[in-house]
Amino acid sequence: MAATEATRASEAPDATYDVLVLGAGPTGENVADRAHADGLSVAIVESELVGGECSYWACMPSKALLRPVTARSEARRVPGLADAAAGPLDASAVLARRDDVVGHWKDDGQVRWLDAAGIDLVRGHARLAGPRRVSVGGRTLAARHAVAVCTGSRPVLPPVPGLAAAKPWTSRDATSAKAVPGRLVVVGGGVVGVEMATAWRALGASVTLLVRGDGLLPRMEPFAGRLVAESLAEAGVFLRTGVEVSEVRREAPGGPVTVVLDSEVSGGSGGSGGSGDEIVADELLIATGRAPRTDDLGLETVGLEPGSWLRVDDSCLVTDVPGGWLYGVGDVNHRALLTHQGKYQARIAGAAIAARARQVPILDSGPWGAHAATADTAAVPQVVFSDPEAASVGLTAAAAERAGHRIRVVDQDLGAVAGAFLYADGYRGRARMIVDLDREILLGATFVGPGVGELLHSATVAVAGEVPVERLWHAVPAYPTISEVWLRLLEAYRSQGPS
Repeated sequence: MAATEATRASEAPDATYDVLVLGAGPTGENVADRAHADGLSVAIVESELVGGECSYWACMPSKALLRPVTARSEARRVPGLADAAAGPLDASAVLARRDDVVGHWKDDGQVRWLDAAGIDLVRGHARLAGPRRVSVGGRTLAARHAVAVCTGSRPVLPPVPGLAAAKPWTSRDATSAKAVPGRLVVVGGGVVGVEMATAWRALGASVTLLVRGDGLLPRMEPFAGRLVAESLAEAGVFLRTGVEVSEVRREAPGGPVTVVLDSEVSGGSGGSGGSGDEIVADELLIATGRAPRTDDLGLETVGLEPGSWLRVDDSCLVTDVPGGWLYGVGDVNHRALLTHQGKYQARIAGAAIAARARQVPILDSGPWGAHAATADTAAVPQVVFSDPEAASVGLTAAAAERAGHRIRVVDQDLGAVAGAFLYADGYRGRARMIVDLDREILLGATFVGPGVGELLHSATVAVAGEVPVERLWHAVPAYPTISEVWLRLLEAYRSQGPS
Protein backbone atom coordinates (compact mmCIF):
# COMPACT_ATOMS: atom_id res chain seq x y z
CA MET A 1 0.00 0.00 0.00
CA ALA A 2 1.33 3.46 -0.87
CA ALA A 3 2.18 5.66 2.14
CA THR A 4 -0.55 8.20 1.35
CA GLU A 5 -3.14 5.42 1.03
CA ALA A 6 -2.02 3.86 4.30
CA THR A 7 -2.31 7.23 5.99
CA ARG A 8 -5.76 7.89 4.57
CA ALA A 9 -6.97 4.42 5.52
CA SER A 10 -5.94 4.96 9.12
CA GLU A 11 -7.85 8.23 9.39
CA ALA A 12 -11.54 8.68 10.07
CA PRO A 13 -13.44 8.28 6.79
CA ASP A 14 -15.18 11.19 5.11
CA ALA A 15 -18.37 9.11 4.88
CA THR A 16 -19.50 5.68 5.99
CA TYR A 17 -22.11 3.44 4.36
CA ASP A 18 -23.26 -0.09 4.96
CA VAL A 19 -22.30 -1.03 1.39
CA LEU A 20 -20.00 0.53 -1.20
CA VAL A 21 -20.44 -0.52 -4.83
CA LEU A 22 -17.66 0.16 -7.33
CA GLY A 23 -19.10 0.50 -10.82
CA ALA A 24 -22.56 1.77 -11.82
CA GLY A 25 -23.27 -0.55 -14.72
CA PRO A 26 -26.24 -2.94 -14.64
CA THR A 27 -24.42 -5.24 -12.21
CA GLY A 28 -23.50 -2.49 -9.76
CA GLU A 29 -26.93 -0.91 -9.99
CA ASN A 30 -28.57 -4.22 -9.10
CA VAL A 31 -26.26 -4.91 -6.15
CA ALA A 32 -26.99 -1.42 -4.85
CA ASP A 33 -30.73 -1.73 -5.42
CA ARG A 34 -31.00 -5.14 -3.75
CA ALA A 35 -28.93 -4.13 -0.72
CA HIS A 36 -30.81 -0.85 -0.34
CA ALA A 37 -34.17 -2.64 -0.60
CA ASP A 38 -33.08 -4.67 2.44
CA GLY A 39 -32.58 -1.50 4.45
CA LEU A 40 -28.84 -0.94 3.99
CA SER A 41 -27.30 2.43 3.16
CA VAL A 42 -25.49 2.31 -0.17
CA ALA A 43 -23.16 4.51 -2.21
CA ILE A 44 -22.17 3.63 -5.76
CA VAL A 45 -18.95 4.96 -7.34
CA GLU A 46 -18.61 5.49 -11.09
CA SER A 47 -15.80 7.03 -13.14
CA GLU A 48 -17.66 7.07 -16.46
CA LEU A 49 -21.38 6.97 -17.28
CA VAL A 50 -24.00 5.59 -14.92
CA GLY A 51 -25.42 2.61 -16.79
CA GLY A 52 -22.04 1.20 -17.77
CA GLU A 53 -20.76 -0.66 -20.79
CA CYS A 54 -24.04 -2.37 -21.66
CA SER A 55 -26.05 0.84 -21.89
CA TYR A 56 -23.64 2.86 -24.02
CA TRP A 57 -21.08 0.64 -25.78
CA ALA A 58 -22.32 -2.96 -25.82
CA CYS A 59 -25.78 -4.56 -25.54
CA MET A 60 -28.00 -1.58 -26.29
CA PRO A 61 -26.15 0.13 -29.17
CA SER A 62 -25.18 -3.14 -30.84
CA LYS A 63 -28.77 -4.38 -30.84
CA ALA A 64 -29.97 -1.01 -32.09
CA LEU A 65 -27.62 -1.48 -35.06
CA LEU A 66 -28.70 -5.07 -35.62
CA ARG A 67 -32.49 -4.80 -35.32
CA PRO A 68 -32.98 -3.06 -38.71
CA VAL A 69 -30.76 -5.74 -40.28
CA THR A 70 -32.88 -8.67 -39.09
CA ALA A 71 -36.19 -6.84 -39.64
CA ARG A 72 -35.29 -6.14 -43.28
CA SER A 73 -34.01 -9.68 -43.80
CA GLU A 74 -37.25 -11.18 -42.50
CA ALA A 75 -39.43 -8.74 -44.45
CA ARG A 76 -37.65 -9.68 -47.67
CA ARG A 77 -38.87 -13.25 -47.19
CA VAL A 78 -42.55 -12.38 -46.71
CA PRO A 79 -44.66 -11.97 -49.87
CA GLY A 80 -46.33 -8.60 -49.84
CA LEU A 81 -43.37 -7.02 -48.02
CA ALA A 82 -40.47 -8.29 -50.10
CA ASP A 83 -40.59 -5.54 -52.72
CA ALA A 84 -40.94 -2.80 -50.12
CA ALA A 85 -37.88 -4.10 -48.25
CA ALA A 86 -35.74 -4.64 -51.33
CA GLY A 87 -33.68 -1.47 -51.00
CA PRO A 88 -30.65 -0.74 -48.82
CA LEU A 89 -30.82 0.31 -45.20
CA ASP A 90 -30.78 4.02 -44.46
CA ALA A 91 -27.49 4.02 -42.57
CA SER A 92 -27.87 7.56 -41.25
CA ALA A 93 -31.30 6.74 -39.81
CA VAL A 94 -29.98 3.55 -38.20
CA LEU A 95 -27.08 5.42 -36.60
CA ALA A 96 -29.41 8.19 -35.43
CA ARG A 97 -31.71 5.67 -33.74
CA ARG A 98 -28.65 4.03 -32.14
CA ASP A 99 -27.73 7.44 -30.71
CA ASP A 100 -31.24 7.86 -29.32
CA VAL A 101 -31.14 4.39 -27.75
CA VAL A 102 -27.96 5.23 -25.83
CA GLY A 103 -29.27 8.63 -24.78
CA HIS A 104 -26.56 10.34 -26.84
CA TRP A 105 -24.05 9.05 -24.29
CA LYS A 106 -25.56 11.06 -21.45
CA ASP A 107 -26.59 9.39 -18.21
CA ASP A 108 -29.14 11.87 -16.82
CA GLY A 109 -31.96 9.32 -16.80
CA GLN A 110 -29.93 6.68 -14.98
CA VAL A 111 -28.78 9.23 -12.41
CA ARG A 112 -32.40 10.17 -11.76
CA TRP A 113 -33.15 6.50 -11.11
CA LEU A 114 -30.39 6.33 -8.47
CA ASP A 115 -31.71 9.48 -6.82
CA ALA A 116 -35.25 8.10 -6.73
CA ALA A 117 -33.99 4.81 -5.29
CA GLY A 118 -32.17 6.58 -2.47
CA ILE A 119 -28.71 5.42 -3.56
CA ASP A 120 -25.88 7.96 -3.31
CA LEU A 121 -23.72 8.48 -6.40
CA VAL A 122 -20.04 9.35 -6.05
CA ARG A 123 -18.30 10.42 -9.26
CA GLY A 124 -14.65 9.51 -9.68
CA HIS A 125 -12.15 6.68 -9.93
CA ALA A 126 -12.37 4.31 -6.96
CA ARG A 127 -9.42 2.46 -5.44
CA LEU A 128 -9.44 0.13 -2.49
CA ALA A 129 -7.45 1.58 0.41
CA GLY A 130 -7.38 -1.40 2.73
CA PRO A 131 -10.18 -3.48 4.27
CA ARG A 132 -13.60 -1.86 3.86
CA ARG A 133 -12.01 1.41 2.68
CA VAL A 134 -12.28 3.08 -0.74
CA SER A 135 -10.52 6.24 -1.86
CA VAL A 136 -12.20 8.46 -4.46
CA GLY A 137 -10.72 11.80 -5.55
CA GLY A 138 -9.01 12.54 -2.25
CA ARG A 139 -11.92 11.30 -0.13
CA THR A 140 -12.06 8.11 1.88
CA LEU A 141 -15.30 6.15 2.09
CA ALA A 142 -15.84 3.30 4.53
CA ALA A 143 -18.16 0.29 4.41
CA ARG A 144 -19.61 -1.25 7.53
CA HIS A 145 -20.47 -4.53 5.84
CA ALA A 146 -19.35 -4.91 2.22
CA VAL A 147 -17.53 -3.51 -0.77
CA ALA A 148 -18.75 -4.92 -4.09
CA VAL A 149 -16.43 -4.67 -7.10
CA CYS A 150 -18.61 -4.41 -10.21
CA THR A 151 -16.19 -2.71 -12.60
CA GLY A 152 -16.71 -5.11 -15.50
CA SER A 153 -14.24 -6.02 -18.22
CA ARG A 154 -12.43 -4.32 -21.11
CA PRO A 155 -11.31 -5.40 -24.58
CA VAL A 156 -7.77 -6.77 -24.90
CA LEU A 157 -5.47 -6.22 -27.85
CA PRO A 158 -3.27 -9.22 -28.65
CA PRO A 159 0.52 -8.64 -28.84
CA VAL A 160 0.67 -8.24 -32.62
CA PRO A 161 3.45 -5.99 -34.02
CA GLY A 162 2.07 -2.61 -35.04
CA LEU A 163 -1.43 -3.27 -33.74
CA ALA A 164 -1.55 -0.82 -30.84
CA ALA A 165 0.04 1.93 -32.93
CA ALA A 166 -2.58 1.39 -35.64
CA LYS A 167 -5.31 2.28 -33.14
CA PRO A 168 -7.80 -0.40 -34.18
CA TRP A 169 -11.44 -0.41 -33.24
CA THR A 170 -12.44 -2.25 -30.11
CA SER A 171 -16.03 -3.19 -29.33
CA ARG A 172 -16.65 0.35 -28.06
CA ASP A 173 -15.61 1.91 -31.35
CA ALA A 174 -17.61 -0.62 -33.36
CA THR A 175 -20.85 0.20 -31.56
CA SER A 176 -20.36 3.99 -31.41
CA ALA A 177 -18.88 4.77 -34.86
CA LYS A 178 -20.39 7.83 -36.53
CA ALA A 179 -20.00 6.65 -40.12
CA VAL A 180 -19.92 3.41 -42.12
CA PRO A 181 -16.37 2.42 -43.10
CA GLY A 182 -15.86 1.49 -46.72
CA ARG A 183 -13.78 -1.58 -45.84
CA LEU A 184 -13.76 -3.26 -42.43
CA VAL A 185 -11.65 -6.17 -41.23
CA VAL A 186 -12.99 -7.96 -38.16
CA VAL A 187 -10.70 -10.26 -36.19
CA GLY A 188 -12.51 -12.77 -33.98
CA GLY A 189 -15.31 -15.28 -34.52
CA GLY A 190 -17.09 -14.87 -31.19
CA VAL A 191 -20.23 -12.92 -30.41
CA VAL A 192 -18.80 -9.41 -30.92
CA GLY A 193 -17.07 -10.33 -34.17
CA VAL A 194 -20.13 -12.05 -35.63
CA GLU A 195 -22.61 -9.35 -34.59
CA MET A 196 -20.49 -6.44 -35.80
CA ALA A 197 -19.69 -8.17 -39.10
CA THR A 198 -23.45 -8.66 -39.55
CA ALA A 199 -24.32 -5.06 -38.73
CA TRP A 200 -21.67 -3.19 -40.69
CA ARG A 201 -22.00 -5.39 -43.76
CA ALA A 202 -25.74 -4.66 -43.86
CA LEU A 203 -25.03 -0.95 -43.42
CA GLY A 204 -22.86 -0.96 -46.54
CA ALA A 205 -19.30 -1.83 -45.51
CA SER A 206 -17.21 -4.42 -47.30
CA VAL A 207 -16.40 -6.80 -44.44
CA THR A 208 -13.71 -9.44 -44.05
CA LEU A 209 -14.00 -11.68 -40.99
CA LEU A 210 -10.79 -13.38 -39.85
CA VAL A 211 -11.00 -16.33 -37.46
CA ARG A 212 -8.08 -18.16 -35.92
CA GLY A 213 -10.06 -21.38 -35.37
CA ASP A 214 -12.05 -23.45 -37.80
CA GLY A 215 -15.46 -21.87 -37.25
CA LEU A 216 -17.64 -19.26 -35.61
CA LEU A 217 -19.24 -19.13 -32.15
CA PRO A 218 -17.00 -21.82 -30.63
CA ARG A 219 -18.85 -21.85 -27.29
CA MET A 220 -22.08 -22.98 -28.95
CA GLU A 221 -23.03 -26.18 -30.74
CA PRO A 222 -20.99 -26.49 -33.97
CA PHE A 223 -24.10 -26.24 -36.18
CA ALA A 224 -24.78 -22.73 -34.83
CA GLY A 225 -21.51 -21.41 -36.18
CA ARG A 226 -22.00 -23.19 -39.50
CA LEU A 227 -25.47 -21.78 -40.13
CA VAL A 228 -24.39 -18.26 -39.17
CA ALA A 229 -21.29 -18.54 -41.38
CA GLU A 230 -23.41 -19.59 -44.35
CA SER A 231 -25.67 -16.60 -43.86
CA LEU A 232 -22.76 -14.17 -43.52
CA ALA A 233 -21.28 -15.49 -46.75
CA GLU A 234 -24.63 -15.03 -48.51
CA ALA A 235 -24.69 -11.45 -47.24
CA GLY A 236 -21.30 -10.81 -48.83
CA VAL A 237 -18.96 -11.13 -45.85
CA PHE A 238 -15.56 -12.60 -46.76
CA LEU A 239 -14.88 -15.24 -44.11
CA ARG A 240 -11.42 -16.72 -43.61
CA THR A 241 -10.92 -19.39 -40.97
CA GLY A 242 -7.66 -20.84 -39.68
CA VAL A 243 -5.83 -17.53 -40.06
CA GLU A 244 -3.75 -15.45 -37.69
CA VAL A 245 -2.73 -11.79 -37.89
CA SER A 246 1.06 -11.42 -37.73
CA GLU A 247 1.45 -7.68 -38.30
CA VAL A 248 -0.59 -4.50 -38.70
CA ARG A 249 0.53 -1.31 -40.43
CA ARG A 250 -1.10 2.11 -40.55
CA GLU A 251 1.08 4.83 -42.03
CA ALA A 252 -1.04 7.83 -41.03
CA PRO A 253 -3.76 8.41 -38.42
CA GLY A 254 -7.13 7.79 -40.03
CA GLY A 255 -5.51 6.32 -43.12
CA PRO A 256 -5.83 2.81 -44.53
CA VAL A 257 -4.71 -0.09 -42.36
CA THR A 258 -2.86 -3.13 -43.71
CA VAL A 259 -3.42 -6.47 -42.01
CA VAL A 260 -0.71 -9.07 -42.62
CA LEU A 261 -1.62 -12.73 -42.18
CA ASP A 262 0.70 -15.48 -41.01
CA SER A 263 1.67 -17.35 -44.18
CA GLU A 264 1.85 -20.68 -42.34
CA VAL A 265 -1.80 -20.64 -41.26
CA SER A 266 -3.46 -18.28 -43.75
CA GLY A 267 -4.79 -20.96 -46.06
CA GLY A 268 -8.20 -20.91 -44.40
CA SER A 269 -11.50 -21.20 -46.17
CA GLY A 270 -13.68 -18.50 -47.66
CA GLY A 271 -13.07 -15.48 -49.83
CA SER A 272 -9.80 -13.61 -49.48
CA GLY A 273 -11.16 -10.10 -49.03
CA GLY A 274 -7.71 -8.90 -50.06
CA SER A 275 -4.61 -9.66 -52.11
CA GLY A 276 -2.44 -12.61 -51.04
CA ASP A 277 -1.59 -12.54 -47.36
CA GLU A 278 -2.26 -8.83 -46.89
CA ILE A 279 -5.63 -7.14 -46.56
CA VAL A 280 -6.07 -3.38 -46.80
CA ALA A 281 -9.03 -1.80 -45.03
CA ASP A 282 -10.28 1.51 -43.69
CA GLU A 283 -10.88 0.15 -40.19
CA LEU A 284 -9.83 -2.89 -38.21
CA LEU A 285 -11.94 -4.30 -35.36
CA ILE A 286 -10.24 -6.54 -32.81
CA ALA A 287 -12.74 -8.76 -30.99
CA THR A 288 -10.58 -11.51 -29.54
CA GLY A 289 -10.80 -11.31 -25.77
CA ARG A 290 -11.45 -9.33 -22.59
CA ALA A 291 -9.70 -8.64 -19.30
CA PRO A 292 -11.08 -7.53 -15.92
CA ARG A 293 -11.12 -3.84 -15.07
CA THR A 294 -9.14 -4.44 -11.88
CA ASP A 295 -5.70 -3.18 -12.90
CA ASP A 296 -5.96 0.21 -11.13
CA LEU A 297 -8.35 -0.70 -8.34
CA GLY A 298 -6.01 -0.92 -5.34
CA LEU A 299 -6.26 -4.71 -5.12
CA GLU A 300 -2.72 -4.78 -3.77
CA THR A 301 -3.95 -3.05 -0.58
CA VAL A 302 -5.95 -6.17 0.31
CA GLY A 303 -3.40 -8.74 -0.85
CA LEU A 304 -4.64 -9.34 -4.39
CA GLU A 305 -2.86 -9.04 -7.72
CA PRO A 306 -3.79 -5.92 -9.72
CA GLY A 307 -5.43 -6.80 -13.03
CA SER A 308 -6.54 -10.24 -11.89
CA TRP A 309 -9.93 -11.88 -12.12
CA LEU A 310 -11.55 -12.15 -8.69
CA ARG A 311 -12.12 -15.66 -7.37
CA VAL A 312 -15.48 -15.91 -5.66
CA ASP A 313 -17.85 -18.42 -4.13
CA ASP A 314 -21.44 -18.86 -5.28
CA SER A 315 -22.56 -15.80 -3.29
CA CYS A 316 -19.88 -13.77 -5.16
CA LEU A 317 -17.84 -13.29 -1.97
CA VAL A 318 -14.12 -13.03 -2.83
CA THR A 319 -12.47 -16.12 -1.38
CA ASP A 320 -8.89 -14.81 -1.26
CA VAL A 321 -9.60 -11.91 1.12
CA PRO A 322 -10.27 -12.65 4.80
CA GLY A 323 -13.07 -11.07 6.76
CA GLY A 324 -16.00 -11.75 4.45
CA TRP A 325 -16.47 -8.18 3.20
CA LEU A 326 -15.22 -8.04 -0.43
CA TYR A 327 -17.46 -9.17 -3.28
CA GLY A 328 -16.67 -9.52 -6.99
CA VAL A 329 -19.81 -9.42 -9.08
CA GLY A 330 -20.30 -9.61 -12.85
CA ASP A 331 -17.51 -9.81 -15.40
CA VAL A 332 -14.73 -9.32 -12.81
CA ASN A 333 -15.24 -12.86 -11.48
CA HIS A 334 -15.06 -14.46 -14.96
CA ARG A 335 -17.97 -16.82 -14.26
CA ALA A 336 -20.20 -15.69 -17.14
CA LEU A 337 -19.38 -12.49 -19.04
CA LEU A 338 -22.94 -11.51 -19.91
CA THR A 339 -25.01 -8.55 -18.72
CA HIS A 340 -27.97 -10.64 -17.63
CA GLN A 341 -25.72 -13.00 -15.66
CA GLY A 342 -24.08 -10.02 -13.96
CA LYS A 343 -27.52 -8.76 -12.95
CA TYR A 344 -28.43 -12.25 -11.73
CA GLN A 345 -25.25 -12.45 -9.65
CA ALA A 346 -25.98 -8.96 -8.33
CA ARG A 347 -29.35 -10.03 -6.97
CA ILE A 348 -27.73 -13.06 -5.32
CA ALA A 349 -24.84 -11.01 -3.89
CA GLY A 350 -27.12 -8.21 -2.68
CA ALA A 351 -29.27 -10.72 -0.83
CA ALA A 352 -26.19 -12.40 0.66
CA ILE A 353 -24.75 -9.06 1.78
CA ALA A 354 -28.03 -8.18 3.51
CA ALA A 355 -28.29 -11.61 5.16
CA ARG A 356 -24.76 -11.41 6.50
CA ALA A 357 -25.39 -7.85 7.71
CA ARG A 358 -28.36 -9.20 9.68
CA GLN A 359 -26.06 -11.96 10.98
CA VAL A 360 -28.20 -14.73 9.55
CA PRO A 361 -26.41 -17.81 10.92
CA ILE A 362 -26.70 -20.04 7.85
CA LEU A 363 -27.15 -18.73 4.30
CA ASP A 364 -29.28 -20.51 1.72
CA SER A 365 -26.18 -21.40 -0.29
CA GLY A 366 -27.02 -24.85 -1.65
CA PRO A 367 -27.68 -25.36 -5.39
CA TRP A 368 -30.44 -23.02 -6.56
CA GLY A 369 -30.59 -21.39 -3.12
CA ALA A 370 -31.32 -17.71 -2.54
CA HIS A 371 -27.63 -17.00 -1.93
CA ALA A 372 -26.07 -19.16 -4.67
CA ALA A 373 -25.57 -18.16 -8.31
CA THR A 374 -26.07 -21.74 -9.51
CA ALA A 375 -27.24 -20.72 -12.97
CA ASP A 376 -23.72 -19.47 -13.76
CA THR A 377 -22.65 -23.07 -14.28
CA ALA A 378 -25.90 -24.87 -15.09
CA ALA A 379 -28.22 -22.58 -17.04
CA VAL A 380 -26.51 -19.63 -18.73
CA PRO A 381 -28.67 -18.28 -21.58
CA GLN A 382 -27.19 -16.34 -24.48
CA VAL A 383 -28.51 -14.90 -27.73
CA VAL A 384 -26.27 -13.91 -30.63
CA PHE A 385 -28.21 -11.30 -32.62
CA SER A 386 -26.83 -12.31 -35.97
CA ASP A 387 -28.93 -13.14 -39.03
CA PRO A 388 -30.08 -15.80 -38.26
CA GLU A 389 -30.06 -15.54 -34.50
CA ALA A 390 -28.33 -18.20 -32.42
CA ALA A 391 -29.60 -18.87 -28.91
CA SER A 392 -28.48 -21.39 -26.31
CA VAL A 393 -28.79 -22.26 -22.64
CA GLY A 394 -27.05 -24.80 -20.44
CA LEU A 395 -24.56 -27.37 -21.70
CA THR A 396 -23.64 -28.27 -25.25
CA ALA A 397 -23.42 -31.96 -26.12
CA ALA A 398 -19.63 -31.86 -25.92
CA ALA A 399 -19.65 -30.08 -22.55
CA ALA A 400 -22.22 -32.50 -21.14
CA GLU A 401 -20.11 -35.49 -22.18
CA ARG A 402 -16.96 -33.91 -20.70
CA ALA A 403 -18.87 -33.49 -17.45
CA GLY A 404 -19.60 -37.22 -17.41
CA HIS A 405 -23.32 -37.13 -18.17
CA ARG A 406 -25.02 -39.94 -20.08
CA ILE A 407 -26.94 -37.99 -22.68
CA ARG A 408 -29.14 -38.15 -25.72
CA VAL A 409 -28.93 -35.45 -28.40
CA VAL A 410 -32.20 -34.64 -30.15
CA ASP A 411 -32.19 -32.46 -33.30
CA GLN A 412 -35.04 -30.98 -35.31
CA ASP A 413 -35.38 -28.91 -38.46
CA LEU A 414 -36.80 -25.67 -37.10
CA GLY A 415 -38.05 -24.68 -40.55
CA ALA A 416 -40.38 -27.70 -40.66
CA VAL A 417 -42.91 -26.41 -38.10
CA ALA A 418 -45.95 -24.47 -39.31
CA GLY A 419 -45.02 -21.34 -37.39
CA ALA A 420 -41.69 -21.07 -39.21
CA PHE A 421 -43.39 -21.51 -42.60
CA LEU A 422 -45.67 -18.59 -41.76
CA TYR A 423 -42.86 -16.49 -40.31
CA ALA A 424 -40.94 -16.28 -43.60
CA ASP A 425 -40.56 -18.11 -46.88
CA GLY A 426 -37.50 -20.30 -46.93
CA TYR A 427 -37.11 -20.22 -43.14
CA ARG A 428 -33.91 -22.07 -42.22
CA GLY A 429 -33.07 -23.14 -38.71
CA ARG A 430 -32.28 -25.95 -36.35
CA ALA A 431 -33.11 -26.90 -32.77
CA ARG A 432 -31.30 -29.22 -30.39
CA MET A 433 -31.98 -30.41 -26.87
CA ILE A 434 -29.60 -32.35 -24.64
CA VAL A 435 -31.30 -34.83 -22.31
CA ASP A 436 -29.70 -36.32 -19.20
CA LEU A 437 -30.74 -39.97 -19.56
CA ASP A 438 -30.23 -40.77 -15.88
CA ARG A 439 -32.40 -37.95 -14.53
CA GLU A 440 -34.66 -37.47 -17.59
CA ILE A 441 -34.20 -33.69 -17.56
CA LEU A 442 -32.79 -31.17 -20.03
CA LEU A 443 -29.16 -30.14 -19.64
CA GLY A 444 -29.14 -27.72 -22.55
CA ALA A 445 -30.85 -26.45 -25.68
CA THR A 446 -29.76 -24.54 -28.79
CA PHE A 447 -31.84 -22.81 -31.45
CA VAL A 448 -30.66 -21.19 -34.68
CA GLY A 449 -33.04 -19.29 -36.94
CA PRO A 450 -34.83 -15.97 -37.39
CA GLY A 451 -36.44 -14.73 -34.18
CA VAL A 452 -35.28 -17.63 -32.00
CA GLY A 453 -34.05 -15.34 -29.24
CA GLU A 454 -37.63 -15.15 -28.00
CA LEU A 455 -37.78 -18.97 -27.85
CA LEU A 456 -34.91 -19.19 -25.42
CA HIS A 457 -36.58 -18.40 -22.12
CA SER A 458 -38.81 -21.46 -22.31
CA ALA A 459 -35.67 -23.57 -22.59
CA THR A 460 -34.03 -21.63 -19.75
CA VAL A 461 -37.01 -22.37 -17.49
CA ALA A 462 -36.83 -26.06 -18.40
CA VAL A 463 -33.09 -26.29 -17.71
CA ALA A 464 -33.00 -24.16 -14.56
CA GLY A 465 -36.15 -25.76 -13.21
CA GLU A 466 -34.89 -29.27 -14.00
CA VAL A 467 -38.33 -29.99 -15.44
CA PRO A 468 -38.78 -33.74 -16.10
CA VAL A 469 -39.20 -34.61 -19.76
CA GLU A 470 -42.49 -36.33 -18.95
CA ARG A 471 -43.84 -33.08 -17.53
CA LEU A 472 -42.75 -31.14 -20.64
CA TRP A 473 -45.32 -33.13 -22.61
CA HIS A 474 -47.97 -31.18 -20.68
CA ALA A 475 -46.51 -27.80 -21.70
CA VAL A 476 -48.56 -27.49 -24.88
CA PRO A 477 -47.12 -25.12 -27.51
CA ALA A 478 -49.65 -22.87 -29.21
CA TYR A 479 -50.35 -23.55 -32.88
CA PRO A 480 -49.13 -22.25 -35.27
CA THR A 481 -46.01 -20.87 -33.57
CA ILE A 482 -42.32 -21.63 -33.93
CA SER A 483 -42.50 -22.86 -30.32
CA GLU A 484 -44.16 -25.99 -31.68
CA VAL A 485 -40.61 -27.23 -32.22
CA TRP A 486 -40.75 -28.28 -28.55
CA LEU A 487 -43.40 -30.86 -29.43
CA ARG A 488 -41.32 -32.10 -32.35
CA LEU A 489 -38.24 -32.45 -30.13
CA LEU A 490 -40.18 -34.47 -27.57
CA GLU A 491 -41.68 -36.69 -30.27
CA ALA A 492 -38.22 -37.31 -31.70
CA TYR A 493 -36.91 -38.16 -28.24
CA ARG A 494 -39.74 -40.65 -27.65
CA SER A 495 -39.27 -42.25 -31.07
CA GLN A 496 -35.65 -43.08 -30.23
CA GLY A 497 -36.88 -45.58 -27.65
CA PRO A 498 -35.98 -46.21 -24.00
CA SER A 499 -32.70 -45.01 -22.57
